[in-house]
Amino acid sequence: MGYYVEVETDVKIYVEDVNPSCTNVILFIHGWPASHKLFEYQFGVLPAMGYRCIGIDLRGFGQSDKPWEGYSYDRLADDIRCVVEALGLRSFSLAAHSVGGAIAIRYMARYQGYGVKKLVLLAAAAPSFTKRPKFPYGLEKEEVNQLIDATYNNRPRMLQDLTYSFFYQNVGEPLADWFFQMNLQAAGYSTAAVMESLRDEVLFGDLPWIKVPTLILQGIHDEISKPPLAEALHEGIANSRLIWLYNSGHGLMWEQRNEVNDEISKFIG
Repeated sequence: MGYYVEVETDVKIYVEDVNPSCTNVILFIHGWPASHKLFEYQFGVLPAMGYRCIGIDLRGFGQSDKPWEGYSYDRLADDIRCVVEALGLRSFSLAAHSVGGAIAIRYMARYQGYGVKKLVLLAAAAPSFTKRPKFPYGLEKEEVNQLIDATYNNRPRMLQDLTYSFFYQNVGEPLADWFFQMNLQAAGYSTAAVMESLRDEVLFGDLPWIKVPTLILQGIHDEISKPPLAEALHEGIANSRLIWLYNSGHGLMWEQRNEVNDEISKFIG
């Protein structure tokens, strides 16, 4: 079932809640510039295995409200906390992809992991999405600036190009169109604003605040969140486990959905 949670005056977040009677809860946070529908191939399997799967659309994306402001990691983490409180979630698992992983890490630091028993990071865009003087990984800032410019000048073309860099495997035209249409649901300005946060924000100081068991899943062919980012996360997060996926790019939740679902289930229990 779907419903809305107010996270700020005149800002409501869409929530998709599957198998709500189950007590083993996974809260999913999607990546840029998608929506909770990115996890369709988890939501179609994990509830049958005994999980309550909750997906949110970040502000500015999917079916959520699209305010002009509020796209920093802090504000987006605050939105997660509002949803957790509104739903009364306690002892849940947090699973997040790409920039969703960055927001989940900020949530863990900003709120001392409130309510979270286990953390799953899928191709997380952290601890820094861009290269820095002491972190020679990730994308060049100029590459990110080009994405922002393309968003403002020809967003459909940018999203079309993104579709074919998102996946390592040849996904075929029907799935590519599904992914493209999902990303079009976002506002152009929110798409650009979150990319600015990806470009500018860092999470190195947040990692020591993660005190729960953490599973890191990473496609070795990922050209968006580069594989060295996963290694840095593994090094920086105590009690973490890194699993490489050898037939995936950034879209690991589809490209190796069976392996991803199995690993999440084994990890969460």
